[in-house]
Amino acid sequence: MAYESGALDATLAAAAGDDSALMAELRGAFVESAERQLDLLSRARCDGNWHVAAMRLKGLAASFHAEELMVLADEALEAAPGEPTVLSRIDMHLAKFSAGNALSG
Repeated sequence: MAYESGALDATLAAAAGDDSALMAELRGAFVESAERQLDLLSRARCDGNWHVAAMRLKGLAASFHAEELMVLADEALEAAPGEPTVLSRIDMHLAKFSAGNALSG
């Protein structure tokens, strides 16, 4: 899955305007929140905890218009708790996003 940041970048830019420090802070908050949900997913052993973490990840992605992350969160919702391929795909997506932030920040 290729990383595209267009809609996410547009959402952040709309919120931050010309304030580059605020833009960096919003990006950081997005990544931190997504990583927290990924951690909760990776530790979930029951359907309920898995579902809650996946829904929170999907909600975060939706609020920032991160469409690819929404798709991955939907995949998590359909998977069994602890599904390693889903966790790996989310982790790789967040790593690409973080690497893109380091290059653009």
